[in-house]
Amino acid sequence: MTNPFSRHPSLVVRHALAIATEAHDGQVRRYTHEPFVSHPIAVANTVAPFHGDPLVLAAALLHDVVEDTPVTAADLAREMPSSVVRMVLSLTNPSTPADGERASRKRIDHDHVARAEPRAQTIKYADVLHNVQSIARHDPDFAPTYLAEKISLIGRLDRGHPVLRRRVWHCLVELTAGPF
Repeated sequence: MTNPFSRHPSLVVRHALAIATEAHDGQVRRYTHEPFVSHPIAVANTVAPFHGDPLVLAAALLHDVVEDTPVTAADLAREMPSSVVRMVLSLTNPSTPADGERASRKRIDHDHVARAEPRAQTIKYADVLHNVQSIARHDPDFAPTYLAEKISLIGRLDRGHPVLRRRVWHCLVELTAGPF
């Protein structure tokens, strides 16, 4: 995958890429087994035309580190501006298995991101776009459940970039109609 962020003019973007690359080292994407860091890079690539702000791109690159790696919010706060950390935390699912079955956990997670600032919701749109395409292609048994959850989520997120929101919405509608 082409990675324009390794030579990005912003130090915060390059540093976010380095943190994401190190934090996700050894992790692979389910189904494709490509290095996991390809996902946050794809999310940042999708966000870039809508929000070229280096702080938003850094948050896009880091959006999964607190949720999916040993990196903590405190670790991130030592390395990144507070606005980046706030965006990442607003995109980090707060639910735990103790919160009950999947539907209950998703309600908690969706309520959390629905309160996120517009820039973070734009990142979430790009995250959903990348994930739904992969799941629809590689896991036809789980896709209907996952797509329904994401339709519910995107229906609640209305503060991010409207063009990207429409793009993810149209993708969800097309994938829902497709064969699994």
